[in-house]
Amino acid sequence: MSERIWRKSSFSTGPQSECVEVAAGPDGLVHFRESDDPRVTAATTRAIWAAFTAAAKAGDFDSLTS
Repeated sequence: MSERIWRKSSFSTGPQSECVEVAAGPDGLVHFRESDDPRVTAATTRAIWAAFTAAAKAGDFDSLTS
């Protein structure tokens, strides 16, 4: 199995920079994890990940953070 290259958001800076990291897998899935506990990962299809990120960018989940 090849090593995944994990990417973190450019918004994740500072002393408490825990965030979601993502990596493309050789299986065609998008893998994601929390940077503060990288042992726990989940995966989804690229289509579902694209729909999720589009909804997040549109503010669909903003009410969950206030």
